[in-house]
Amino acid sequence: MAIFEITEDRILPVRPTSFDVEGVKERSDLQRLLRDTIGVVSADTLVLAEEFGSFEESQRRIDLLALDKEANIVVVELKRSHSGGHMDLQAIRYAAMVSAMTFDQAVEAHAHYLASRGHGEDARSAILEFLDWQEPAEEDFGKDVRVLLVAADFSKELTTSVMWLNDRDLDIRCVRLRPYSLEGRVLVDVQQVIPLPEAAEFQVRVREKARKERKERQDRSELSGHRLEFWTAFCQLFPAAAERDGAPSASSNRWRRVGEQGLLISYYCSSRGVGLFIRGPRGGSDEETKAALLPHAEKVSASLGVNTGDGPTGFFWDWTEGDFKDSGQWNDLATWLHERVVAYEGAIRSCCD
Repeated sequence: MAIFEITEDRILPVRPTSFDVEGVKERSDLQRLLRDTIGVVSADTLVLAEEFGSFEESQRRIDLLALDKEANIVVVELKRSHSGGHMDLQAIRYAAMVSAMTFDQAVEAHAHYLASRGHGEDARSAILEFLDWQEPAEEDFGKDVRVLLVAADFSKELTTSVMWLNDRDLDIRCVRLRPYSLEGRVLVDVQQVIPLPEAAEFQVRVREKARKERKERQDRSELSGHRLEFWTAFCQLFPAAAERDGAPSASSNRWRRVGEQGLLISYYCSSRGVGLFIRGPRGGSDEETKAALLPHAEKVSASLGVNTGDGPTGFFWDWTEGDFKDSGQWNDLATWLHERVVAYEGAIRSCCD
């Protein structure tokens, strides 16, 4: 996007330039100026330190280390070039290094910074005032680390990487400083290019939705794995059940067909524990299931010594609490389940056939 100057009779383009051509240095000029006017690239931000490098076994230094109003650490990396170089990878390393910073460490870093600038301000009071805190709240300090990349421009490779990382819950922003020359003066067009300000809220919602969906997929995958492990252990303990009811799978249910009416015993593992219920033939309606079972409900209950329960998918008979994801409970849960399946099969055959 170009910048134009409006005159009385025309609109004239303002000549683009570069920081290098204009003699603007990265550290002694851009960094120095942004240090004192950080709001140009990041509103509501307090600079904690400049050239911060208090890392064990590392000589690397963060251009500007800052803090936002939510008490998140902000790593600011600056390049005057038109590509941004590898500043995204560099900043991610820095973000990891400061991710465990405590409130007291932030105060210490800010105290060194203020002293180097010749300011007599108390670092602790300055940080508390900025955050609107009466006292330090360590549990709320530094919950997240944001990354702010500032450059004359960004390569497609870098912006693609940043957008991909943001989709995976990182918070990286790219602010472009594009210089122009006008009558011996240097103008700077400051634009946040990632995420676009007008789309930032929408992108946050999309990212949060994607994060939840990934978490749900991961949870489902882990749950399926636990189910397969449990049923595998069950079938190893009771190979005859495996031969009759089929090989272990990641399903929550296994089925056993019983009697001339084609009734099914469904035995299952769930977050509540393990259990079983009886229903009609596959494809039959709930009404048909209940019609087949109701005449025999009391007799079956007496035979088993339990009370019947009218469940949403059939007649729910029995269950026991336990965590099928805990391998230490597999033997007890599998044994209880197998004994109950055998008991219910016998009761159905003697009472319903």
